[in-house]
Amino acid sequence: MTAGQPGQPGQAGQADQPGQAGQPGHAGQPGREPPVTQPPGLGEAAAEAISAGLAAGRVGVVEATAALAAALARTNHAAGRTGSLLRELTVVAAGRSALAPGRGDTRFADPAWVQNPVYRRLGQGYLAVARAITDAVDAADLDWRRAAQARFAAGALVSALAPTNTLIGNPAACRRAVQTRGTSLLRGARNLAGDARSGLRTPSQVDRRPFRLGENVGATPGAVVFRNEVVEVIQYAPATASVRAVPLLIVWSLINRFYILDLAPGRSFIEYAVSQGIPVFVTSWRNPGRRQAGWDLDTYAAALLEAIDAVREVTGSDQVGTMGLCAGGQLLAALLAVLAGRGEDRVRYACFGVSQLDMSVPSPAGMALSRPLPGLARLGSSAAGLIDGRDIAAIFSWLRPDELVWSYWVNNYLMGQDPPAFDILAWNADHTRLPGALQRQLLDVAERNLLAGQGGLTLLGSPVDLSRSAVDSYVIGAETDHLVPWRGAYRTGGLLGGESTFVLSGGGHIQHLVNPPGNPKARFRAGPWTAGDPDAWAAATAVRQGSWWDHWASWVHERSGPLRRARRTLGSRRHPAGEPAPGSYVRQR
Repeated sequence: MTAGQPGQPGQAGQADQPGQAGQPGHAGQPGREPPVTQPPGLGEAAAEAISAGLAAGRVGVVEATAALAAALARTNHAAGRTGSLLRELTVVAAGRSALAPGRGDTRFADPAWVQNPVYRRLGQGYLAVARAITDAVDAADLDWRRAAQARFAAGALVSALAPTNTLIGNPAACRRAVQTRGTSLLRGARNLAGDARSGLRTPSQVDRRPFRLGENVGATPGAVVFRNEVVEVIQYAPATASVRAVPLLIVWSLINRFYILDLAPGRSFIEYAVSQGIPVFVTSWRNPGRRQAGWDLDTYAAALLEAIDAVREVTGSDQVGTMGLCAGGQLLAALLAVLAGRGEDRVRYACFGVSQLDMSVPSPAGMALSRPLPGLARLGSSAAGLIDGRDIAAIFSWLRPDELVWSYWVNNYLMGQDPPAFDILAWNADHTRLPGALQRQLLDVAERNLLAGQGGLTLLGSPVDLSRSAVDSYVIGAETDHLVPWRGAYRTGGLLGGESTFVLSGGGHIQHLVNPPGNPKARFRAGPWTAGDPDAWAAATAVRQGSWWDHWASWVHERSGPLRRARRTLGSRRHPAGEPAPGSYVRQR
């Protein structure tokens, strides 16, 4: 493999390290000068920084940023860059600098950053340092994984250095402290102490108190019709006189809880699907404890097979439609390949959303899953047996530190205000755990890109070859998804064997899922998947106004058999309806 391909982490980035010491035939040979040790490349600098504090969600910004700063100082051309920075800082100190924050940078929105000469110089000095760091990273000749690591670490450093993160460096916070006679500082200290007691790795992003499961979120009527040790299956009550013959089983992610698909009425994907006459079932995974630390992909695949058979029995349908989301999409795709290898025909179609099967496309997930992070994360899961969802959430937050870390630091602690009450953020803060065995497998799948190959992964005793799955697929990507880049999602259509439709929605990772019809700003592209450049597909595919939900419903209807009268009772004699939706597993702490 060439540098940067899966299976060779640690090799890429060596091009910026000429003359490495210790090569055969150099050191120790008589008559030859020992080689000069060159400064480390920025890829290694980034890896060092991430190892120091950003690995496995145990974010120690001080240690991480200090490591990157020290490594940057040792890189090639550091002296020249330092000289340029010092000259710019001299211009700033003299009051002649034209540096200004970028449009939309709300950190410097307070008038004091323009009107007060001290704050103006402080802000411009920060901008000069930030530009010097980012320019040094951008100038490095690195493969995409190392470049992403470098940008990740540099972004954490630049964000952490912002003067607005300190009380004295934040004029708005100082003004509020005076206006409230110190009450804002007392409230900020209370918020900080509360987050510390809760074990949060980053500041709270939401006030969860207004949201109650089964009442104003996760409230679509339904009941648990199947439960084993691993998963509950919830059947939703029909809302139309007739429904399609082929039911839909939504395979939710193995991380987080499923009710992001069932937010408030009018914004619930599950409610919408039910209203379209689609019989809807969803998986709700158990929140594992230490006794379940050994659960792996086989455990979840076997449970999913039982869930599929339960849905078939309840509805009387030989086949089910499926929709896999996030890591649930990876599990579903692998299981479809296994079923195809066995010659079994239980699944009629498969939809995939916010899910990346081919990890060779540059992505934050691919960056995080190249060394050193996988080794450190494996070590953590081996020691604890479980991965805490708070750690996973911290990693995702540090991918956008200004927006998801420091803005809440300022709001909660410096300004002494409560975070907003928002249902999506409340769901995002409702963390679950991940079995250590499963996490290590998922890391291996991503690091070695096992789903994109043939037979690199074994599931339930069978080699996984996605091309053997001949079911039709509906693949959804999002234009601004910061976790699953849409070009990576696009490759899913080329891995599966059946006909594939690709949809490119506006919005981000979660926003495009919570995308009910009626939003005048919503837009999407949709068309048959074609081999080749995804950008060429996008250029040749017309933009449509509205939500992709209606297009998806039409696609599902075409593959879901005839209409039949809806049964008003849920479950069956073998799988009777149990407790009301959203069930009990979703409530486990």
